[in-house]
This record gives sequence, C-alpha cells and structure tokens, in this order.
Amino acid sequence: MNFLQNVLRIMDRQAREPQVFGWFHVVSLVLTVLVTAALCYHHKNDSPKRVRSVVFITAVVVTLAELYKQINYSFSYTNGIDFDYQWYAFPFQFCSTPMYAGLLAGLLRKGKLQDALYAYLATFAVFAGLCVMIYPGDVFVHTLGINIQTVICHGSMICVGVYLFHTGTVKLEHRTILKAMAVFSCTVSIAVVLNEIAHWSGLLDREVFNMFFISRHCKPSLPVYSLVQAVVPYPWCLLIYIVAFTLASYLILLLAKAVHKIGLLNMRKERLKV
Repeated sequence: MNFLQNVLRIMDRQAREPQVFGWFHVVSLVLTVLVTAALCYHHKNDSPKRVRSVVFITAVVVTLAELYKQINYSFSYTNGIDFDYQWYAFPFQFCSTPMYAGLLAGLLRKGKLQDALYAYLATFAVFAGLCVMIYPGDVFVHTLGINIQTVICHGSMICVGVYLFHTGTVKLEHRTILKAMAVFSCTVSIAVVLNEIAHWSGLLDREVFNMFFISRHCKPSLPVYSLVQAVVPYPWCLLIYIVAFTLASYLILLLAKAVHKIGLLNMRKERLKV
C-alpha cells in the first residue's frame, strides 16, 4: 500500500503552472519542431508498412500517456487510497480522437478507411495540435506529469500529420479534406451519443460530462461556438461545428500544398544553378 501511495505521489508531483510563452511552453514548441524535423528527415522514403508502424507506435505512446492521466485524475491518497473517476476527463474530446485514429490506422491494411484516417491525422489533428501548442491557454496545470502528457498528446499530432504529408502518404489534393471530414463527422456523432447517454443515465446530475464541448444539456463553454449554440437550434449547431472545423482543417491542407510548391520551386532553382 505504501509503495502504491509513493507511486501516486510521484505521478502527482506539483510544480508551478507553466505560463503561455514561458520557458516550459517555449521548450515544448522547440522540441515539437525538432522532433518533427528529425522524423521527416530520417523517414522521408518510408514504405507504407513503415508509415503504419510509426503512426501506430506514436498512438501507443499517446495512449500510455493518457492512461497515466486517467490514473492521476482518478486516485487520491489523502486518507489512504481513494478512487473517484472524474467523468469530465473521459478520453473522448476532439484532441483525444487522433489517439484512436492512430491506433486503428496502425492496425488496418491499406485501403479507403486507412486513407481516411491518415487524412484526418494530417488535417484535423494538426489543426488541433497547433491550436493548443501555439496558445495552450488554460490547458497547463500545476501537475508536472499532466503538463508533459499534454505536450506529448498535442505535439505528436503535429509530428505525425506533417510526417504523413512529407512521406506522400496523404495526398495534397482537395478531396483529401472530404475523407478527413467523414472521419470527423463520425467522431462528432460518437460524442453526441455519449453526451445523450450521460444525460439520460442521470450522470449529469452529479458529474460534468461534455464531450467535444457540444452537449445540448450543458452550459455552452467552447469559445465562439458557445455564442452560436446559444441562439441556433441544436442540429444546425452541429452542422456549423463540423463545417467550421473542416474549413479550419482545410487551411492546413492548403498550407501543406503551398509549402510543397515552394519546395519544388527551390529544387528547380538549385538544378538551374548546377
């Protein structure tokens, strides 16, 4: 029992909450850039099998980090060891879905479903990762391990997404976003079902449970979207939510296309010099 308590104390080590653009945040950004660059440099010509392994292993690491988070949030050791599951931290928020997409893509053979999952990881996941890594807001907390888990989770979204573009696994074509949108629509549907189950089961009477922060039974809290949710009928809210996130993720695809074109132009200039 004492050993388990010591383990929980180590996992719950407290530290000063990192500030936006403070040293922890800046170091996290630099490490994300360096890991992404190293991954792309050393794995540019990876085979489809190798790509699948990289995606799957990354998803496993993120899953282990998420498991730590769930344990940390659920156990306390003030008076012995107590377990109280924190339903607000249930692992099915928007930023949790790349973990499931990566695990599934890594287990599947090449095909339309795997292509759609890869497209999702290269667009929607990169958008989510960039949003948090550039401006984490209130994501950082006083628990050191949770902050590290946050960086692993969101930083890996950027690494894997850029890697999938760099290896040519995800095609730089407009229909890529439609494949990704199909996956996103499925994840939103699952979140809606989970939110409805939480309501009808009575869970919301005693716990906070709001997957994707789009539950019609909870107070709107998502920036910008909360303004829409307050005045627009719920079904239309969901449609606006899906379209808005799709457009934002489409910008990631356009950015990747632009970077690719710039790279080709530079290569041509170098060849002309020779």
